[in-house]
Amino acid sequence: MKTNTLDFDAQALREKILDLAMRGKLVPQDPNDEPASVLLKKIKAEKEQLIKEKKIKKSKPLAPITDDEKPFDIPDSWEWVRLGDVGEIISGGTPKTSEKSYWENGNIPWITPAIMSDTQDDLIFNNKQIKFINKLGLEKSSAHLILKNSLVVSSRAPIGYVNIVPFDYTTNQGCKSVSLYSNTAKEFVYFALKNAVPDMIKRASGTTFKEISGTKFGQTIIPLPPLEEQSRIAAKIAQLFALLRKVESSTQQYAKLQTLLKSKVLDLAMRGKLVEQDPHDEPASALLEKIKIDTNQRIEIQKIKKIKFAKHSYDDQIKYSIPDTWVWTRIGDILYKLTDGVHQRPNYTNEGVPFLSVKDMSQGTIDFSDCKYISLEDHEKIYPRCNSEYGDVLLSKVGTTGVPAIVETKEIFDLFVSVALLKFNHKMINQGFLRYLIMSPIVQQQVSINTRGVGNKNWVLRDIAGTLIPLPPKEQQNKIANMLSKLLFLI
Repeated sequence: MKTNTLDFDAQALREKILDLAMRGKLVPQDPNDEPASVLLKKIKAEKEQLIKEKKIKKSKPLAPITDDEKPFDIPDSWEWVRLGDVGEIISGGTPKTSEKSYWENGNIPWITPAIMSDTQDDLIFNNKQIKFINKLGLEKSSAHLILKNSLVVSSRAPIGYVNIVPFDYTTNQGCKSVSLYSNTAKEFVYFALKNAVPDMIKRASGTTFKEISGTKFGQTIIPLPPLEEQSRIAAKIAQLFALLRKVESSTQQYAKLQTLLKSKVLDLAMRGKLVEQDPHDEPASALLEKIKIDTNQRIEIQKIKKIKFAKHSYDDQIKYSIPDTWVWTRIGDILYKLTDGVHQRPNYTNEGVPFLSVKDMSQGTIDFSDCKYISLEDHEKIYPRCNSEYGDVLLSKVGTTGVPAIVETKEIFDLFVSVALLKFNHKMINQGFLRYLIMSPIVQQQVSINTRGVGNKNWVLRDIAGTLIPLPPKEQQNKIANMLSKLLFLI
């Protein structure tokens, strides 16, 4: 666990706890406990009595467990068993859905994998949206009535939801149940089943949906400790899992607070309230005139197209008070070039020039680790349109929209249409400030308003250019960028 950031993998920790528990390494063994071999004899005697009383059917003997099947060593007082050794394996069924008489006034709970999905992380099944069948539906289908405190496991779509059911119930054919013989702690078997899910999936069959049959489910191998130790292990796992849930909840709350705090700091910065104002700074209005002159010269010399702006009606509604030396303007006014990557996807190669899409910069930094590559020939055709250089700013515009990243590499690369390139005079605009400005609430609000489409959403170039922004003097930009860098690092 990384205590400095509260980043941790809760699921990996749960798996490790289960693994230690099933190896007998979570709680100490007690030499006074009755060994599991004696427990198995009692279970066998109980099973034989139930068969004699015709409460359960006699089943085929399960194959002995070979040494090759045992995945790890367990304490001497434990035993390896198959699920069918410690409980009756029961499959489910579905009454004909078109026959209303099987469902009307139903009072027998009917569990399915879909119903279990809402309670998959709980020890006890507690979904109140459960469906019910009636006695006729039970009689006219392959469903079976299963006694309370049995364990239900989803056996397909997906394999591995597990619950203890505190009432009598039945299931559809997508579930398998274990009705335990009395000398076994159901809570321990619950955790043992959770730990055995990967093995079940490995032994399942099917293409579209993997499914483990009732026979293979009953053959599942679990370790069986002495009865007293089963209870101690289950209690310890439950305690640790509860602690993990608290940590997860705290981490999520911390992350929300962290996001809110970052947003608030960025908002204060873009209102001129984060650093002290200097009335002697050259006003942003003069800076804007210099940028305009510089842009016109570049357009004339470099034959760059003029940036086109979308007009928005909400400007007056989102403006707020800013210092006298600042000015309201638009993103397009401080750029000399705004474009996006190539619209036609080129042929990829195993090596060559890196070709980046939104996935390679959606975290706010440029990441070449999983990028595509294109040939030098294709690069030479593409690059003049979107010639990213050191110090420029990239901006995600398709899918994940509104995420900026500064180009902090001198490596040449090309861009797909999902990424926009913002080019500006670095002597007049601080690229760190521009990045933080785009991250701030005033811009992100407009990103949300202007992102178009339903599926793969798009923040089009005209809307990017027309985004309303507060612009401070250059000296203020430098101070703000420096202060935000320190504060956001601390947050």
